[in-house]
Amino acid sequence: MKTIAFFDAKPYDKLSFANHFDEDINIRFFENKLNEDTVSMAACCDGVCAFVNDDINKTVIDKLSDYGVGIIAMRCAGYNNVDLKSARGRVSVVRVPAYSPHAIAEHSMGMILTLNRKLHKAYIRTRDHNFSLEGLCGYDLFGKTVGIIGTGKIGSVFADICKGFGMNIIGYDPIENDEFCGEYTELQELFSNSDIISLHCPLTKENRNIICKKTINKMKKGVCIINTSRGQLVNTDDLIDGIKSGQIGAAGLDVYEEETEVFFEDMSQEVIKDDTLLTLISMPNVLVTSHQAFLTGEALDGIAKTTMANLKEYFGGEKLTNEVVAK
Repeated sequence: MKTIAFFDAKPYDKLSFANHFDEDINIRFFENKLNEDTVSMAACCDGVCAFVNDDINKTVIDKLSDYGVGIIAMRCAGYNNVDLKSARGRVSVVRVPAYSPHAIAEHSMGMILTLNRKLHKAYIRTRDHNFSLEGLCGYDLFGKTVGIIGTGKIGSVFADICKGFGMNIIGYDPIENDEFCGEYTELQELFSNSDIISLHCPLTKENRNIICKKTINKMKKGVCIINTSRGQLVNTDDLIDGIKSGQIGAAGLDVYEEETEVFFEDMSQEVIKDDTLLTLISMPNVLVTSHQAFLTGEALDGIAKTTMANLKEYFGGEKLTNEVVAK
């Protein structure tokens, strides 16, 4: 039997993976994130299963290799937190390229609707028996232009949702997708023409801080920015400055640059020391969710199913369908 060290495990992970139990694979669930301090938990294991906020750097890769760990199974689509160059030829890395693009696309639209129609404020008001409409005015999405950066599976599904609202859809992606229902445009045109900009791309060296002071200044005044991809796509300090100046009218963030030690955790009894995050949360036109866009039953089931299939391919000596390697 092969043993997998499953890091950053949450109750919903245990439930979803229990539905895909394999008698040849034993999973040890650990609440700790995988990093230099916790990698020793993988000793005597054959593989590890990791998530978005685990830090799988060179030191961690070296340790895993020394322990005889042969595979890192990422239970997510992204792998920017893995040092692929250090892993090459030593430890195989696999991922879940698609589990439920609808989950993330729908969450993105939910953030837009919440911010635009002030649903979060209305909910709090009515619970306090305040039925005033003052300050709750939004705008019709019909006829507005949405710019989508990243038009893969998630971006294309999001475009389809926007089409249902009667929005004008433009997109930018170095690799065009035939399933994208919008019109492709240059990035600078997308910035200047969009009423709403939604990010649906993986994090790369080329697009890190794609939303920054320089690009924000090219946007329409009052633009709404939605990020359900990776926190480092947005320079948070520049975003805050843009919100304060009124250049950015609203922001919906399901991810955050420095989320690793906060997101997915209950911090309600602690003092959060991240002043930048506290500033974002305090702003009335900013909606922050804790990296939950993926969190639907269908998505969790898809993640577990594909992850277990990836592991069985590896231990069965088969070709790894979802392997990622350093370029």
